[in-house]
Amino acid sequence: MNKNKAVFIDRDGTIIQDIGYESKWDRKLLIPGSIEAIKLLNEKRFKVIIVTNQAGVAKGYFTEEDVILFHKLMKEYLKSKGAIIDAIYHCPHSPDDSCDCRKPKPGMLKKAEKEFNIGLSSSYMIGDKKSDIDTGKSAGCKIAILVLTGHGTRELENNNYNINCDFVAENLYDAVMSINSKWIITI
Repeated sequence: MNKNKAVFIDRDGTIIQDIGYESKWDRKLLIPGSIEAIKLLNEKRFKVIIVTNQAGVAKGYFTEEDVILFHKLMKEYLKSKGAIIDAIYHCPHSPDDSCDCRKPKPGMLKKAEKEFNIGLSSSYMIGDKKSDIDTGKSAGCKIAILVLTGHGTRELENNNYNINCDFVAENLYDAVMSINSKWIITI
């Protein structure tokens, strides 16, 4: 049986603006080009899976139910615009909890691999932090792309431009367009 290809996407700073511990969905949070990027992935038959750390749950800023409702409303809004999200995985733990699901550990990607019959070696990870890139690499993704939205620019500078990404993109749309380019395909 053939394995599915997926694009794993970080949420805050990649699809939506990272404005701290946000628990209320608002379409105005979307970073321009996000809807179009997801629609392109849908057209190319990629599984589109969001993976997001939500330590605000562990810190008591909001409940896990708030996160689930946020994701439900976000998925419904995106679907109304023709952009389908296949799944959203979140880690509700704090960095001190030593769980297997918190990025940069690959737990969320490994769970999706089983649930959606995904071939990680033919899949992609897109995010705005070094932890997103490290997650993709540790899970065995084909390509890990850093976007400059959210924390991306600061992450590059803070790490002296030494992030183990395969490509740097302006935003999610640019990252998705790079997946279709010959440069990415030939790596």
